[in-house]
Amino acid sequence: MDKVKYIFVTGGVTSSLGKGIISASLAKLLQARGYSVTIQKFDPYINLDPGTLNPYEHGECYVTDDGAETDLDLGHYERFLNVPTSQANNVTTGRIYQYVIDQERQGAYLGKTVQVIPHITDEIKRRMQLLGETGQFQIIITEIGGTVGDIESLPYIEAVRQLKWEMGHDDCMVIHLTLVPYLAAAGELKTKPTQHSVKLLLESGIQPDVLVCRTEHSLSDDIRKKIALFCNVNRNAVIESLDVETIYDVPIKMLKEKLDRTVLAKMKLPLKNEPELEHWKDFLWKLKNPKMEVDIGLVGKYVELPDAYKSIIEAFIHAGAQRECKVKLHYIHSESISEESAKYRLGNLDGILVAPGFGDRGIEGKIEAIRYVREHNIPFFGICLGMQCAVIEFARNVLKMKDAHSTEMNAKTKHAVIDMMEEQKKISQKGGTMRLGSYPCNLAKGSKALTAYGKAHITERHRHRYEFNNKFQQEFMDAGMSFTGVNPDTNLVEIIELNKHPYFLAVQYHPELKSTVEAPHPLFVRFIKAAQEHKLAEK
Repeated sequence: MDKVKYIFVTGGVTSSLGKGIISASLAKLLQARGYSVTIQKFDPYINLDPGTLNPYEHGECYVTDDGAETDLDLGHYERFLNVPTSQANNVTTGRIYQYVIDQERQGAYLGKTVQVIPHITDEIKRRMQLLGETGQFQIIITEIGGTVGDIESLPYIEAVRQLKWEMGHDDCMVIHLTLVPYLAAAGELKTKPTQHSVKLLLESGIQPDVLVCRTEHSLSDDIRKKIALFCNVNRNAVIESLDVETIYDVPIKMLKEKLDRTVLAKMKLPLKNEPELEHWKDFLWKLKNPKMEVDIGLVGKYVELPDAYKSIIEAFIHAGAQRECKVKLHYIHSESISEESAKYRLGNLDGILVAPGFGDRGIEGKIEAIRYVREHNIPFFGICLGMQCAVIEFARNVLKMKDAHSTEMNAKTKHAVIDMMEEQKKISQKGGTMRLGSYPCNLAKGSKALTAYGKAHITERHRHRYEFNNKFQQEFMDAGMSFTGVNPDTNLVEIIELNKHPYFLAVQYHPELKSTVEAPHPLFVRFIKAAQEHKLAEK
């Protein structure tokens, strides 16, 4: 196989410029030209992974098939490329340092003083090249978290400098994403922040090969020439990244800006065929030209920060486009829902999704929301904790188990309808009770789940500790709840449905994590269909 090419994406001036989206968009264009591409994210924080981070702090924690708890940018990579990522695609400073310290304790450095250079940077370089050694990819895109100039990012920037020197310019290049702000008072775009950002990179020994400039207004030819002159790049290497209506416009914008052509020329790679993006353009057309609109309530406890539910939001976009329907999401804080407020908050919606989460804050509001939609025949979709709340609500209000609860919230409940199973308690000896990653599930004949998936055997990603308690299964079934998805290896319940409800389905896993532009998740598609039918029936 030919030498693997490496592209590093750095950011400057400010965070949240969209390095992940630019990385995913470039990867999409290269993939569409016939190259095998993957993307990895190196995060400068010292946590081993985002698994213990508060969603308010870092947004959602994305989970891969192999059970890695990773940065939410990996979700963007999968949604754009339609290719699963893994543990190897996300590395943190915490994991780097832990590995080096473990090696030092084992005597691997032969008594030498362990230092950031060369030991930390050598380990960073080794990890940066791991995916390239698999033989699966021709191009590896590496997103460096944070911004140039951050103290915590310095070892990563130094590692990139060394790799660029070791590999040469044809095999390793740097794309720097920066901001060109518009000053309304002066009526001008300002290039100075970009110049300073590039100067910081140069001080670290890295000359960027391509500049991607985030801007609210189009860059004139004079502005592009000025940036090229003062930042030591070619005029065609100054790429405009205008604000867009949706992140899914970015690959098309980058194609017009010839980012993929510029990158391939820099790395002396053939253009191959023109990018095959018909499916992508069809998706965008449907997204922007919906035939109807539905109002969906997203009930959760982190709604102040929509990034906490990033994959759910994107899954609605994918499925909505497939149904040619605009999904208008209403973010509803579960703590705002009570028996008195439920009708006011939920009564005019076409469907309700009760979102995942951990801990007991906002639980009663979620349960009350589920009671309302169950009694008023509003389409319901529960995910993870949303399914557990549906079980608790049914136990309390239909089976009359007034103290029914999860042992996560109430360890002393007499009706522990959600509990930690023995199978998981045994796992704790191996380092954790959480069920993470991909697990199989068999679907029942005649179920809404089977209708949605169109196949009886599926695999889905999990991130939870507590399960439906099978001791209560018969009582629930007798009262009208069906268990339509079951793990064939452990007999754990994965999907519940209500027999006498137009659409009431909840799952223990996280279907949103597998939804992509090219393959919208069937449960989201089916839920939107139910919401459309509900809206039409209400007219």
